[in-house]
Amino acid sequence: MATVKKISVALPPEMVALVHQAVSTGEYSSSSEVIREALRAWKHERTLRQQALDELRSAIRDGINSGPIENFNMEELIAQAKTLRRAEKAQ
Repeated sequence: MATVKKISVALPPEMVALVHQAVSTGEYSSSSEVIREALRAWKHERTLRQQALDELRSAIRDGINSGPIENFNMEELIAQAKTLRRAEKAQ
């Protein structure tokens, strides 16, 4: 098992109650386990958010690098979008 380091964390009463509830119901064996699980979920969420940002930045770069729009017709674009929407609703 990895080395464990002890720290002190101040939590608002509502969060302390949630931690104690998770332990008292047997869902977790200790407060530390609850906090570790919360940190794992937070880390995972941060990773997913960073991946989404990276994908968005890449799409923006691709759009910028593709050059200016030529022969753009807004009415035609709206008509295509309406057609796609109707097709999606029909499914």
